Amino acid sequence: MHAASRVGAIARHMASATPPPPPPEEPKVLFEENLSLRRFILNRDKKMNALDGGMLESIGKKVEHWNKSDLAGVIVGSGKGRAFCAGGDVADVVLKATSEETRQEAIDYFRLEFGVDYTLACLRKPYVAVMDGLTFGGGAGLAAPALFRVATEKTALSMPETKIGYFPDVGASYFLSRLDGEIGTYLALTGEPLSGRATFEHGFATHFISSHRVPILLERLAALEDPTLAQIDSVIEELYFEREPADPVAPLMGAIRVALDSAFSHNSVEGIIKALEDLAAGSNADVIPWAKNTLASLNKVSPTSLRVALLAIRKAKTMNLLDVLKMEASIAAAFCSGATPDFQTGVTTVIVKKIRDERPAWSPATLSEVNAEEIEAKFFKNAPQTSLVLPEELQEEHAIPSHFTRFALPTEEEIGKVVKGEHPTSDGEALTAEEVVAKFEGLRRGKHGVSAKVREVLARRCVAEGKGEEAQYLRWKH
Repeated sequence: MHAASRVGAIARHMASATPPPPPPEEPKVLFEENLSLRRFILNRDKKMNALDGGMLESIGKKVEHWNKSDLAGVIVGSGKGRAFCAGGDVADVVLKATSEETRQEAIDYFRLEFGVDYTLACLRKPYVAVMDGLTFGGGAGLAAPALFRVATEKTALSMPETKIGYFPDVGASYFLSRLDGEIGTYLALTGEPLSGRATFEHGFATHFISSHRVPILLERLAALEDPTLAQIDSVIEELYFEREPADPVAPLMGAIRVALDSAFSHNSVEGIIKALEDLAAGSNADVIPWAKNTLASLNKVSPTSLRVALLAIRKAKTMNLLDVLKMEASIAAAFCSGATPDFQTGVTTVIVKKIRDERPAWSPATLSEVNAEEIEAKFFKNAPQTSLVLPEELQEEHAIPSHFTRFALPTEEEIGKVVKGEHPTSDGEALTAEEVVAKFEGLRRGKHGVSAKVREVLARRCVAEGKGEEAQYLRWKH
């Protein structure tokens, strides 16, 4: 064959050849088994590991299997890329909720998501959540059930749902209501984030390590053959990332924290706003800008969402986790079923169109137009009764012990009980600040950050009594 003809034949053959198939997409969730460690890795980094229904199903099934395995010692949740998990895939949920034909799919997404969160809370195996990156919404829902919630300098925690015309769900009504004072109410209503060490110092994370030490943590956890809770706690504490002089102070302390607890203690949104307006017009140079910024945040979010979020967090304070998740599932169903147009408006504006600087066209647009009694009726009393998607062994009522604060820094409530002599270990004697600090260092032996937390609370909540050379005994301010 002539050379030119051969070249032409080869070219025609190459042109007609079937192109190679594209490489298969990686699964959205990866599962790793390493010695005694079992780990799920959210693997949707281009979407900030946002959770869709398939991801939730695979996580739920796998952790159920691991929970029953004699070879599994500890279960770990983590994310790939810049986020642990930036929340649920709400754009898809809202799209399905807009049509009667697919609305039940949207509701079922929340039933599944909340069921996975509850399953994680009920694991018999120790569960560690590594929040090395963005931990928003549904990501916080995956982390909160963990006995061990590890934050790093890259952690950014937020429940931003009121900004998209929804409400803090995934058990947020439960875990936010159990943070110190009114921090949880503030986070629920404003959607403002906690970053880095603040997530630990304000009680959501139980431990704080450097991001670059996460691989070391995973290696050490895997090496534990049959780990106890105490061993896991000790392994994480050994990697504690000490505060450096340049580290920012946690934002919600001192005068700002006193102002926050006062303002957000009200049981109506109007009461909170009036208190913030008074603080903004006050004389405290630290509090004024915080109050003004907080008012601006509340003004931008959905008025309907504000009323729903506040009522949910108040109700959840005295409820167990399962009942809270059932309540939230019913509220979510109401949002999907047209109880308000704000969910669709918010998601379309903020997430789909990515308009972040403008206030979405909420309806009603003002708080005064949102009737509180109607909110209770539509989202609570008359909301669609919705069950969770749960494993068979959790189908019946299953109360779990309250362990949210078990390995965290001492809560303000616990510190107050010691000062007032109401703690189980108290002997009724008045204590000095140094005695209270020493007591908690004994109670939380080996726990980093205890002294700083206790001293901050004592400075803000106590007055010292005694004159001259007498010891300065503490009295708790009510």
